[in-house]
Amino acid sequence: MVGASDIYTEYFGLRERPFTLLPDPDFVFWSRGHRAAYTILEYGIVMRAPITVLTGEVGAGKTTLLQHLLNSIQDDTTIGLISNAQGDRGDLLRWVLNSFGIETGRDLDYVGMFQLLQDFLLGEYADGRRVIIVIDEAQNLTAEVLEELRMLTNINTNKDELLQLVLVGQPELRAKIVRPELSQFAQRVVASYHLLPMSEDTVSQYIKHRLKHAGGKGDEFTKEAVELVYQHTGGVPRLVNKLCDFAMVYAAMGEERSITETTVQQVISDGVFVTAITLTERAAE
Repeated sequence: MVGASDIYTEYFGLRERPFTLLPDPDFVFWSRGHRAAYTILEYGIVMRAPITVLTGEVGAGKTTLLQHLLNSIQDDTTIGLISNAQGDRGDLLRWVLNSFGIETGRDLDYVGMFQLLQDFLLGEYADGRRVIIVIDEAQNLTAEVLEELRMLTNINTNKDELLQLVLVGQPELRAKIVRPELSQFAQRVVASYHLLPMSEDTVSQYIKHRLKHAGGKGDEFTKEAVELVYQHTGGVPRLVNKLCDFAMVYAAMGEERSITETTVQQVISDGVFVTAITLTERAAE
């Protein structure tokens, strides 16, 4: 069965969907904010910063930047990727070891796990490799676990850091780090950036970029349509993708060659474009 999205890609002569919700480094759009965020991530890694932090709203493009970074890191680097880690003291250490493929039996205590990690880090250092732990959705970590992470960065030689941390999360992570009880953690954060939503002009460039990358002309959306997309998404990339995707489906079904303000408004009026805001509004009705 042919999906609606397949119909519109064929209708508009596109190679692929330009507005998918999945993070795709191939579609990365280098707005001023995204370029600055990526530069800070690179700086943190190159300068061997103990802790690098990237925050931003849901759907701001953090994971896409992170994946682009991981794809470009040199071969002399060992990466441990942890997504949505949760738990108490000791659970994090198990997550870290598992991210490096180090097996831990359930009977192994905290001291044993810490020794495993330390031996692993020293072995990688002896082989001339740097080690980085990347934690996505880090806003879910408790203050106690964040402090435990800081303690892990104390594993070092006399002159080199053996372990670097890259934490990516929502604005709540930024709020946690500035708490008085995490002052020592904050002191270890050398590089930090908060990714803001896109401006209206940037949204226009973003839409054109994704259309051209997918094989389009870039002018499929009228200026008025772009303005309405910005108004209803606030410049958050994931929401822009979601609304534009629906708008292209509607345009193809209506045999329209341009996505106009009327097309976008119809998507919104039909209630198929759902955000946290619209859900809250409906609950209040």
